[in-house]
Amino acid sequence: MTADGERQDRLRAFLARHGWGDARRSPLAGDASFRRYERLERDGRRAMLMDAPPPKEDVRPFVAAARHLHALGLAAPEVLAEDAELGALILEDFGDATFTRVLAERPAEERALYQLATDVLVRLHGLAPAQAVPKGLAPYDHKRLLDEAMLLFDWYYPAVLGARPSVEAQRDYVRAWLGAAFMGLSDLPPTLVLRDFHVDNLMVRVGGEGIGRCGLLDFQDALEGPRAYDLMSLLEDARRDIDPELAAAMTGRYLAAFPGLDRAKFLDDFAILAAQRHAKVIGIFTRLLARDGKPDYLVHIPRVWRLLERRLDHPALAGVRDWLARHLPPANRVVPARALAGKGVPR
Repeated sequence: MTADGERQDRLRAFLARHGWGDARRSPLAGDASFRRYERLERDGRRAMLMDAPPPKEDVRPFVAAARHLHALGLAAPEVLAEDAELGALILEDFGDATFTRVLAERPAEERALYQLATDVLVRLHGLAPAQAVPKGLAPYDHKRLLDEAMLLFDWYYPAVLGARPSVEAQRDYVRAWLGAAFMGLSDLPPTLVLRDFHVDNLMVRVGGEGIGRCGLLDFQDALEGPRAYDLMSLLEDARRDIDPELAAAMTGRYLAAFPGLDRAKFLDDFAILAAQRHAKVIGIFTRLLARDGKPDYLVHIPRVWRLLERRLDHPALAGVRDWLARHLPPANRVVPARALAGKGVPR
């Protein structure tokens, strides 16, 4: 029996142990990870199967985060059954109404959906850090931020230029982020950062009330970190264009909820973290094709470059701006042709 056949047998046994053995299973679209999802339907009930095979995936952080968010009164899927060794979960089914789908079908609801998502963050960030952040959660520190920013250097640069950058270029890139950009981040109190808070990972929950109408997905990588990060992730979305007026209105809505918050510090954090995330995402989207054979995300790279370029006028990002001007000038800010050709990235 193949490894995949053996895994399918174990998944069927897992479902049978928890009362879903005879359920109808319908595969759903995956994401940028190695996880797969199926809808389970049985006797008028529905649930979701998350198939997250170890060692590439680990369901335990998802379970811990989901239960923590539930305890805070936020709408994460209820974990109905789990097998961490197998890498399988049965989850509450939030349906199909992602914000992305609703926005495509009913664009007039855009402002209301963004207000709802912003209000979720207001609720979460209104909690004291000791309550919002699970004990022992890792910090979103400068090292982790740098590791993510390096994805542009490690994957995108060689994909478009066909060679690894020099040691000197690497040294200067690290200095631009670690020695300048991240030093501009503020000392505002940290909070729980969900890290992928955008419309693809938000659901409209039928029957939910208030912020309970907003179902949360893909939060297993949550960290303790800057409060500006998730609002930035929502409003500077790599996957869709957002009207600047709407983004400004949601930023104003958020800040109005925290009149004692230092607005200037928050906006500085927003700008610096936006540049970091956009550099990371450009690298990730390149890696998804070059390493994982997933080309669908490359279409977003021009948008992410535009978002990154808009942020480079912040004083803390002068070093990043200068490095990019020298090593990746506008003519090289393209969809990586080497990756598109399936040649991979030199390592």
